[in-house]
Amino acid sequence: MIGYITLGTNDLARAADFYDELMVEFGASRVITDERMVGWGRSPNSITFSVITPYDEQPASVGNGVMIALYAGDCDGVERVYRKALSLGATDEGQPHDRGSSMGFYGGYFRDLDGNKLVAYCLGFKPT
Repeated sequence: MIGYITLGTNDLARAADFYDELMVEFGASRVITDERMVGWGRSPNSITFSVITPYDEQPASVGNGVMIALYAGDCDGVERVYRKALSLGATDEGQPHDRGSSMGFYGGYFRDLDGNKLVAYCLGFKPT
């Protein structure tokens, strides 16, 4: 099982401000703050999403094919998270819609301020 996820950043304060606002949509708040890392969760013992400046002091970079999926509960949640991310300066990577899978995957894709790719999604979407 996943204990935590970290994404690299070259500007910790900027990334922290972005995710402070975005993680509210998931009922998460800061559970970790130090000089190199900020993390959010629903409790200190829950799965934690964090941003960090690289330990090797080299620039953070995004991985090709790497993506973090954020479960948004339902289609309204997907829309809300996606719009919030864009309002905070994220870049559109695919507006929310039915992605056509047998699981009813509904997702909206964006890149955060450091270029990391994320998707807000839900399952069970049924077209009307």
